[in-house]
Amino acid sequence: MKKLQILVIAMLVFGLLMAAGLPIQATDINSEKQTVELTDAQKGELAALHKDIFGKKKELINKYVEFGIITKEKGDKIISRMEKCYEDLDENGFMPQWHKMKYRQ
Repeated sequence: MKKLQILVIAMLVFGLLMAAGLPIQATDINSEKQTVELTDAQKGELAALHKDIFGKKKELINKYVEFGIITKEKGDKIISRMEKCYEDLDENGFMPQWHKMKYRQ
């Protein structure tokens, strides 16, 4: 029993020493600057794709409401958030703003 305790403690100490000795590299997605400039044609293609995706998502949400899976109010809230996301994308030239993405409730 004593040997097991000593072994567990030794493993913990060894693990801590190894973790402390390893260089930790923090990856910050904000540190990468986006230097890509989209043409109007590219923005148009992205806009069409996003409109199609949001249209399908709205259709899905409306089906959930129709089948009683979610309430009309909840469906409207989801759709308004999706529309806000599309507006944000449009304002930013359809360049994703990863640092602004958050989980929303």
